[in-house]
Amino acid sequence: RPRPRPRAPPRPPPPRSTVMVEGHGVHRVAQAHRRALVGKKFKASSPNGRFVDGARAIDDKALARVEAIGKNLFYFFDRGEGGRGGGSERHGHHVMHVHFGMSGRFSVHAASDPPAATPTTRLKLEGHGRVAMLSAMVVDLMDESGFEAKRVALGQDPLREDACADTLWEKFTASRKSVGLALMDQSMFAGVGNIYRAEILFKAGVHPEQPCRDLDRGAFDSLWRHSVELLQRGYSTGSILTVDPEEALVLGEPWTRRYVYNQSSCGRCGGKVLTWEMANRTVYCCGGSCQKLIESRSSVANPSSGAGAKKRAAAKKVVREHVPFVSHCAPDSGATAASDPSKMTVKALREILAAGSDSEKAVVSASAKKPELVAAVAALLRAAKKEEEDGTSTVARSTPTKNTNTEMRVKVVVAKTSESPRTPTPGTRGLAMRSEADAVRDKANAGEKRNVEHVALEDDASRAVVRGERERVVAAKGGKKRGRAGKALAPVTPEARATRPRRTK
Repeated sequence: RPRPRPRAPPRPPPPRSTVMVEGHGVHRVAQAHRRALVGKKFKASSPNGRFVDGARAIDDKALARVEAIGKNLFYFFDRGEGGRGGGSERHGHHVMHVHFGMSGRFSVHAASDPPAATPTTRLKLEGHGRVAMLSAMVVDLMDESGFEAKRVALGQDPLREDACADTLWEKFTASRKSVGLALMDQSMFAGVGNIYRAEILFKAGVHPEQPCRDLDRGAFDSLWRHSVELLQRGYSTGSILTVDPEEALVLGEPWTRRYVYNQSSCGRCGGKVLTWEMANRTVYCCGGSCQKLIESRSSVANPSSGAGAKKRAAAKKVVREHVPFVSHCAPDSGATAASDPSKMTVKALREILAAGSDSEKAVVSASAKKPELVAAVAALLRAAKKEEEDGTSTVARSTPTKNTNTEMRVKVVVAKTSESPRTPTPGTRGLAMRSEADAVRDKANAGEKRNVEHVALEDDASRAVVRGERERVVAAKGGKKRGRAGKALAPVTPEARATRPRRTK
């Protein structure tokens, strides 16, 4: 009898796309509620019956303050009978802890026309002409000691003024995790989610599997700087926009909003974007020259994650071949960068060309990418050098020629851009916050679907924009709703999923 052929091993499942509210979105909710709710008392109820005791405790109690740490919100309600902050010194606070999870939302509406509560609505606040409704994975009540315990357990939040990079550095260097896992560890980088992880690692030029212990302080500072910059930008704009504006003009679509997250290729080097599973989340990485995995000083990348992770990390390790790039961790001197345009930034190259004559500006198009800009500046430098060797240009000349001006422009721009970038001060103090309605319009104009980035903040204005956008899409399809398009904007929680009727065969 012929021996049965062995079955082929099952194919691994494709990377899963799970979108959670990231830190900038949580801080936007906190700021909006400081403006709309703090200092007021509300009638509290629990429409789905899952926060009855908590609602009873905070009913008709003044909301004293709102705190955001990473992906967590804390609402402090007075225990006493006073007004704004009244009685808090004697009685302390009830602290409502909120974690949105994958699909929560905390919306505030005018009492004249509020949306109906849903099976996922755990808390409803009514009063002062407003109705607020909360749907979240975690909603629980604690005292202030519980809040302090949570605060200590959470890591450094780039959007809090009390964030300390030195404290995080100590924990980072002691970790046996990979950098990709560390960025998602809320006890280290509080508020960073999967989209920001991909983009922060890309901008810092760090491979997700690189062990934390391999990074020096300069590389760590680059990670922290990009964390602060990108989350602050997200807080201000209401969108996860990680591509720097000047580079977005050069790269063009589809790299005007994000570099590698959900991209098929890298806009900078043209390499394929690679994905794999890391602690049940999809990690993104440029497979070209932007995020090389350097030979580790540690024996393994992550011993605590089992043999599979060791094999995966070992398989991905490669010997780094030198590719000239702009290093923020160890910036080149001005003289070195001036002699090699490939080590200049795109912005610096464009400044050099823009300051030249009309013929020099016409060398490259407005959409030219870095290789073309490098070639154009290199040609100008070669022409300047040839003119000097031919004796037509001297240092003593009182009237500089066009080509000596080119060299001067290069040196001025390089001197300005080769300085070590400064890390912005963590926190949101002094930052303007764009309205949620404007943020929704921006995403719609960019053609970005609402399932790319989950948003927990909603008000009447943003709700109207969403409704208008939905009607526009339906009209474009000839007035026909296809599939579940009409329901795509509603958050899908485990509770909502449980209420759906089961299909029968």
